[in-house]
Amino acid sequence: MSADDGLSFATTAECGRSGARCGRLRTPHGTVETPVFVPCATRGALKGITAEQAAATGAQMLLANTYHLFLQPGPEAVAARGGLHRFMNWPRPLLTDSGGFQIFSFGHGSVADEIKGRRKQRQSPAAVELTEEGAAFRSYVDGRRVFLSPEGAVEAQQRIGADLIVVLDECTPYHVDREYTARSMERSHRWGLRGLERFRETDDGRQGLYGIVQGGVYEDLRAESSAFVAGQPFFGQAIGGSLGSDPAQMEEVVAWSRAGLPRERPTHLLGIGGIRDLWRNAAHGIDSFDCVHPTRLARHGGALCVPGENGGQEHLNLRNARFRDDPRPLDERVPHPASREYSRAYLHYLVRAGESLGGQLLALHNLAFLAWMMERLRESIREGRFPEEAGNWTGA
Repeated sequence: MSADDGLSFATTAECGRSGARCGRLRTPHGTVETPVFVPCATRGALKGITAEQAAATGAQMLLANTYHLFLQPGPEAVAARGGLHRFMNWPRPLLTDSGGFQIFSFGHGSVADEIKGRRKQRQSPAAVELTEEGAAFRSYVDGRRVFLSPEGAVEAQQRIGADLIVVLDECTPYHVDREYTARSMERSHRWGLRGLERFRETDDGRQGLYGIVQGGVYEDLRAESSAFVAGQPFFGQAIGGSLGSDPAQMEEVVAWSRAGLPRERPTHLLGIGGIRDLWRNAAHGIDSFDCVHPTRLARHGGALCVPGENGGQEHLNLRNARFRDDPRPLDERVPHPASREYSRAYLHYLVRAGESLGGQLLALHNLAFLAWMMERLRESIREGRFPEEAGNWTGA
């Protein structure tokens, strides 16, 4: 796509000692500076945070989930209310994922553990049927039987109206073997072609479609899937599926996947939001990341911090008694009141007392922290010091 139809991507700076780069992703609802972290407004909302508050943290783009919006209130209802931007009062860029990740979770239980390889035992599949035609499952809202096809996933996202949308895929877990992974990948490719065909039939130039690289933890399958995505006229590309059992394997899988993808397209890494993971995978040319981590962590009393300033830990546990009398703010360098103007002692009190304000302030801090950190990351690329700065953040 070209800048004439409201969507474009261009690299603006590159690291000469890694694959890291800065870019400018232009959409009809604004321009995003990359690499960027994208907070998850899963059901069209960030828990306890308004769209205006999210914007004030520095968030450039939000992600909403097609699966959840498909079930409630439904794509037609969102479209009738002017699309998701207007419905949730977010005038900035939006990304929707395809729903494949959530469909997978019904069949295999703990989503993050399966995808990231931490879960070693297979769970009994739930009532999900994957066929060549698509995925059939029961709605968690009202129990009705629901069917989502590759074409239907694209149509739903077109009605929802996000700037960037994703083809439907099967998100395989860590425990499946190579044979199953290969069959699943090939089916995801066929689904991708069907979704792309439907998108091209109805594309009005206001949305960009991303293909997804699958292939699990197998180098040859990742190379095959990357070649498939590279060979199709997608606007962007996403890396999904199982990324391995530890950060080192994740980085290896991302490197395999990224190697065969065109650098002129924006590249998204699905479901990753750890501080070290963001730096390590930005080194492979990842342009955008999404994850529920910062808001979920906040609900459990966690505040993101610079790992090297906290004994290597990526967050402070405000439930800990050591913060009871701590007058310091979370981080005065982060340009947000939640980070600068509330003491750790007060936040400790709120969290321990079960006050919802505690979780809200921590969520605002976490989003602001990541926006601030990603700006540091972009600056380090532009100024030619990314490897050194990455080492400071990752401990490498």
